[in-house]
Amino acid sequence: MADTQHGEETQAGEATPVTAAVLVIGDEILSGRTQDRNTGYIAQYLTGIGIDLREARVVPDIEEEIVAAVNALRARYTYVFTTGGIGPTHDDITADAIAVAFGVPLEEDPRAIAALLEYLKPEDLNPARRRMARIPRGASLVNNPVSKAPGFRIENVIVMAGIPKVMHAMLDNVAPDLRTSIPVVSHTVRAQCKEGDVAEGLGAIALAFPSVSIGSYPFFEEGVPGTNLVLRSRDAEALSAAHDAVVQLVARTESGGGGPF
Repeated sequence: MADTQHGEETQAGEATPVTAAVLVIGDEILSGRTQDRNTGYIAQYLTGIGIDLREARVVPDIEEEIVAAVNALRARYTYVFTTGGIGPTHDDITADAIAVAFGVPLEEDPRAIAALLEYLKPEDLNPARRRMARIPRGASLVNNPVSKAPGFRIENVIVMAGIPKVMHAMLDNVAPDLRTSIPVVSHTVRAQCKEGDVAEGLGAIALAFPSVSIGSYPFFEEGVPGTNLVLRSRDAEALSAAHDAVVQLVARTESGGGGPF
């Protein structure tokens, strides 16, 4: 029999979808030396507050590549979240590229210097560390309670650290100021059958409930095939009806029956 799990709404918001992209910056990600642990976290976080993550890109530490990606994404989505490239070393060029993308100067910000001095002794604030206080003119700071070196926000672009613990703290800091929509709710139906066994019926259900997104994800457990059927929607009534139809489809399929639903 099908086993169902229900997602929960976390926060109410406006009805119009609010969209976002993630831009991961760093040669170390593209080389495979460092695994990206931020995109999945950001996706779940944004889903929970009613922002749809629509795109994720990874670009190298090359200014023109970062500039092109930032300008393309900020024109397309409500928000762009960047991670990586705001540390103290020569290859940390995200702030430089963001300033170029917006056509504004990059300046040492007294607010960022003050934040760094909460963590460092004045004699330890060397030229390399002062690089982390360079902020594009007009940007607001994104607080970093972990190591104090701030991120920043300029218009709809939010620039955060690549270190996951720091990025998490920065995202918590900026989230209360973001526009949100009605969160997408998800239901999962676990079916002990192959994906192809339910494909035709799922297609019919998807046509009947166009406001519900339905995905199928096959798995094997101890050599036995199964499929997780995930339904997602902002329309609670349509989601409930589609969920019931999928449960009935799975029950008939597992018992050897058939039919479009």
